Amino acid sequence: VQLVESGGGLVQPGGSLRLSCAASGFTFSSYGMSWYRQTPGKERELVASISSSSSTTYYANFVKGRFTISRDNAKNTVYLQMNSLNAEDTAVYFCKTPRLQGSEYWGQGTQVTVSS
Repeated sequence: VQLVESGGGLVQPGGSLRLSCAASGFTFSSYGMSWYRQTPGKERELVASISSSSSTTYYANFVKGRFTISRDNAKNTVYLQMNSLNAEDTAVYFCKTPRLQGSEYWGQGTQVTVSS
């Protein structure tokens, strides 16, 4: 199983970024996926999740109305569209699989920095 995030970077407050997570090594279309984030000294926190068919999504309160999770099962990719970014969104963002044959898998993370 491999997860590769991309799309992070430096953005000004109020700006937008779109993160991507390319998955391989498992039947992507059969599983829900999640995005987490982590800042130094804090535990990773769940940002958003999406079901295998995209019929169900979940958002943490702190991103509701600003972030959108989506997926393209033909491309084995899950996305996180982030709008109206603020300094508190600065973090490393990770995608994660559910438990697959006993293990959960994480990507390497992509840094998002919101600063003027």
